Amino acid sequence: MKYRNFGNTGERVSTLGFGCMRLPEIEINGKWYIEEEKALPLLFKGYESGINYFDSAPYYCHKNSEEAMGKALKTVRDKVKLTTKLPLNDLKDPSDMRRFLENSLKNMDTSYIDFYHFWGLNKGSLDIIRAKDLFNEARKAKKEGLIKHLSFSFHDAPENMIDIIDAGEGIFESVLCQYNLLDRANEKSIAYARKKGLGVAAMGPVAGGRLSAPTELYKKLTGKESIATYELALRFVLGNEDISLALSGMENMDMLEKNLAIANIETYMTKAEWDKVSIAMEEIKKFSELYCTGCNYCQPCPKNIIIPKLFNMYTYHNVYGLTGVAKGEFEAYKKKPQEASLPEACVDCGMCEEKCPQHLNIREELKRVVKVLEVIK
Repeated sequence: MKYRNFGNTGERVSTLGFGCMRLPEIEINGKWYIEEEKALPLLFKGYESGINYFDSAPYYCHKNSEEAMGKALKTVRDKVKLTTKLPLNDLKDPSDMRRFLENSLKNMDTSYIDFYHFWGLNKGSLDIIRAKDLFNEARKAKKEGLIKHLSFSFHDAPENMIDIIDAGEGIFESVLCQYNLLDRANEKSIAYARKKGLGVAAMGPVAGGRLSAPTELYKKLTGKESIATYELALRFVLGNEDISLALSGMENMDMLEKNLAIANIETYMTKAEWDKVSIAMEEIKKFSELYCTGCNYCQPCPKNIIIPKLFNMYTYHNVYGLTGVAKGEFEAYKKKPQEASLPEACVDCGMCEEKCPQHLNIREELKRVVKVLEVIK
């Protein structure tokens, strides 16, 4: 495993980070649990393979992710960096920050958190932070040793990341943001973050799975023999020297082993290769026509429309040319109305769009996507 300096934090982090958002789960009598016999060995295998950065949040995996992560890595706690997040929108007063922090510490069964993120900051979040004096609350927790480093995760317009970095100068030490082959909007802001001494963790390095399907993309971009698209995607992200690590949500051993194989490559991309791929990607604009990362923030839908699943079917058809796969999944989706509804069930509440980090016009896109899926063969 390779390691990089994480900004000016003094920490060295593995170039591959383990995102704990998609750990294997099981539903029993309407309640969700982590499948510990699968998840705990998976997490520990990540550690044994050299991963030292593990990322969670209070609401991941039906609120069970933090506990599973802490349990799996309890015996090697001093050798790993554990991160979690503070849900700003759930704070009613300043003391709530301490309540959420202490709850995360309890869930993870640890006395400190290595990187504590202000979760999903946007420009408006700064008003909440100032009004509730949260920077001061964070300083207190850090002084007490409950937090080692303060960070933020980000889903807003790229220019707003720069404003947040400036507003949090001397406070924030790292940032977690979207960055991959399909979404390079944060590239300049990432460079700015590094210049200001922040460590940068890239989430969604394979675009929420969109770049995991097999394609001839690498051959189209470089003229060389094809490699797996997810390999190209991960090598591209790690080929950017402003990125400290790529955070991947890994669900099983196969996914972990594939990512480890790429993370251990001697050279992710030369500067010339990276530049060539960058230029070529500008010619494939249709990749970003409907950019859904599959983060599931739009779920649950009150009418049980499984939005990410429908958008992913469209991606198989439109981006990868896997029309047969898309059609097959769509037909299977329609045959199980008790499990999922079609967009025609939509009551136009707009809850999905309010929660979408990518600010998609979900309701209109769903209508368009279904029309396409209905007619393709």
